[in-house]
Amino acid sequence: AAAAKAPVKKNPKVANVSVQLEMKALWDEFNQLGTEMIVTKAGRRMFPTFQVKIFGMDPMADYMLLMDFVPVDDKRYRQLRLRVPSPPGRYAFHSSSWLVAGKADPATPGRVHYHPDSPAKGAQWMKQIVSFDKLKLTNNLLDDNGHIILNSMHRYQPRFHVVYVDPRKDSEKYAEENFKTFVFEETRFTAVTAYQNHRITQLKIASNPFAKGFRDCDPEDWPRNHRPGALPLMSAFARSRNPVSSPAHQNGTEKDAAESRREYEREAAGGTALHAEAAHQQLMSRVLSPALPGGG
Repeated sequence: AAAAKAPVKKNPKVANVSVQLEMKALWDEFNQLGTEMIVTKAGRRMFPTFQVKIFGMDPMADYMLLMDFVPVDDKRYRQLRLRVPSPPGRYAFHSSSWLVAGKADPATPGRVHYHPDSPAKGAQWMKQIVSFDKLKLTNNLLDDNGHIILNSMHRYQPRFHVVYVDPRKDSEKYAEENFKTFVFEETRFTAVTAYQNHRITQLKIASNPFAKGFRDCDPEDWPRNHRPGALPLMSAFARSRNPVSSPAHQNGTEKDAAESRREYEREAAGGTALHAEAAHQQLMSRVLSPALPGGG
């Protein structure tokens, strides 16, 4: 048998980096139900938003932060829903589960989403929560907006990458040493064009700070710990909604808030993934190249 490839020794600039997933309790609650994320032709933001706190960077070194999404398996899924009357005249899903419907569709174009503040000093990344709230998911194979392209009814694992911007002229030689990848299994999800599990819809509405207008259902239908007056996760989420991003986003423009409200409202019925500038593209071809494992 061929000898296993020795693991690449990471550059000290990334070797000591550690990452903490924000709102982990909320991600866990979604994960227990089977997280679903809406994909649309125009692109839809994720909820929960992928947010992290970063430690261990060199404060004076430059880093780029990126995300990509890889299939969990090679299968396509469908939802099995069992309904029972409750109460008279209304129906609620008593239980639901995902069943394998066949082989996965042809792979979508692999894309990477760069955090719009990349590159930035380690000190900046570490001083506050980093949010990927501009990232959007689409099922449009011809998308030209830089959104992440996914197949509906397929399962995906988000991956977070920290890349040290190596100033050496021959930095492409060290591409595999200069990045570190973090995977949080609780952030896995199934891409859908409409929510399949009504409990996911309820939890998204209950957890969204912009979804107050939809909280008019029977409180007993709400997930535990997400009823009006008892939303500790929601208040914690609201406090964490001012992450590292562009200065305009930190100030919270009315336009951004209106767009967020519109997108969150659409969750009940069913920022943009930015193109990296040319300089960033050239930089990434040097520091990252094809080094990401299994990435597109």
